[in-house]
Amino acid sequence: MSKKNVFYLIFFVLLSIAFLGYSGYVIKGEKGSFFGEEKLPVLGTNGHIVGGFSFTNQEGRTITSKDVEGKIYVAEYFFTTCTGICPKMNANMEKVYATYKDEPRFRILSHTVDPETDSIPVLKKYAEEHGANPSNWWFLTGTKKELYKLARAGYLVDDGTYTGDEDFVHTQWFALVDGVGRVRGLYEGTKKPDVDKLIADIGRLLKEKQ
Repeated sequence: MSKKNVFYLIFFVLLSIAFLGYSGYVIKGEKGSFFGEEKLPVLGTNGHIVGGFSFTNQEGRTITSKDVEGKIYVAEYFFTTCTGICPKMNANMEKVYATYKDEPRFRILSHTVDPETDSIPVLKKYAEEHGANPSNWWFLTGTKKELYKLARAGYLVDDGTYTGDEDFVHTQWFALVDGVGRVRGLYEGTKKPDVDKLIADIGRLLKEKQ
């Protein structure tokens, strides 16, 4: 083979490597990995984030949006006297918790929809029944208006509008939120395939650069 042909061969090999490298870089930017694994979607309108909040947990501690900055967390809504979907939802949430309870960047936020009944002592007892460590699984109470506003305008787990004291949110959806407050997935907390996907997606999100 002539020197000229060797030169052209080397040139095209290097060009191919450069092209593959650039393609991989583009795929990584769009999909989240060099091999094309898709990033989780960002739900809501462009720029949507959960927004600020301030509630009280089962230990009487104030929990705000500052406490979840840089954390991956799952949010849900329930009430302690519920005999319908809530027991199944929180049994499934226990599985999520068991998987990630030792991950320092992970939290669960369980919001009551019945703050009149679900006092701090009631929430504490309920949390203990589900094996929740108050350092990373928070059962939250506050005013009904603020709790419901966050469910609808923040987590996107309910599409109703606040109608006053008779208003009631009863939703089976879990919301997965990233470290900058974006909703990255909604999952039916009563369905095993959705819960399994949530567990897998938390792992993906923990690996994602925020």
